Amino acid sequence: MQDVIIIGAGPCGLSAAIECNRRGLTTHIIEKHHIVRSIYLYPTYMQFFSTAELLEIGDVPFSTPNDKPFRHEALSYYRKVASHYNLNITSYEEAISIERHENGSFTVHTKDRRGHELHREAKHVVIATGYFDHPNYIGIPGEDLPKVTHYFREAHPYTGTKVTIIGGSNSAIDAAMELVRVGAEVTIVYRGKTVSNNIKPWVRPVFENMVNKGSVILHLDSRVTEIREDAVIVTTNEGQESIVDNDFVLALTGFHPDRALLASSGVQLGGDMEKPVFNPDTMESTVPGLYVAGVIASGSNANEVFIETGRIHGRLIAEHIHTVQH
Repeated sequence: MQDVIIIGAGPCGLSAAIECNRRGLTTHIIEKHHIVRSIYLYPTYMQFFSTAELLEIGDVPFSTPNDKPFRHEALSYYRKVASHYNLNITSYEEAISIERHENGSFTVHTKDRRGHELHREAKHVVIATGYFDHPNYIGIPGEDLPKVTHYFREAHPYTGTKVTIIGGSNSAIDAAMELVRVGAEVTIVYRGKTVSNNIKPWVRPVFENMVNKGSVILHLDSRVTEIREDAVIVTTNEGQESIVDNDFVLALTGFHPDRALLASSGVQLGGDMEKPVFNPDTMESTVPGLYVAGVIASGSNANEVFIETGRIHGRLIAEHIHTVQH
């Protein structure tokens, strides 16, 4: 019987475990992949928007020679933090369901990578499961073709090919710029009148220069309505169609948290069935003793919660559990 089981070993889950341990609570983190899986799935050479200081957890300094840290630095940092605090983490074990007993304790039913079912006991449970496993699908013909991916890792495989990017956020712009540098022919299709206003300020002028030079073809007020083996159909908001030759499609349309575990545990969801109902002062859900941390606490817009804000959730949770138990 643990004091706290934390589901998810992202930065917010790690932070929650550290804060609970500091207050004398025993913790066990269950992670269906490996620690900070979401960051691992970021593009290989991605640079964060946040400063290193805003990504820190557990009062462990995040040292970097760069103004903003890169993905590989964050992976190293969070591994070191987990090791420094000797966190009790079981990787490659997925939480299937959460059962609350009459005495207020919980059983977390899990399955390991070999298919074995296990049953973990705890007085409290924190769900910190992130969102990067669940891309937002567009629902258009051809989206399931092998040439389509919702993840961009690095540009090298696309050298000399025609690539269409769907989206206009930082991820789309970063991918486009990397692709141009390896000689890909890049087309961006975005439904907005302009690309996102949140593009990194040091990136925007470089990207705009690429567009002005014709290195990136930009279709605004448009959407991809069909993906074919050798082309995509681009339709403007006025209904005008054009055919764009294409080898690969990067559908960088964002991600969303999986609510299934929350809903099956009895947590009340908001009117749109997207956001869990919780106390913002304690992060406790409508199920007593069951808490949410990180992006799982956000609504349909996963960008409501970042590492720099979600890392604070652990302290609120730990303080509340400590108060309840004492």
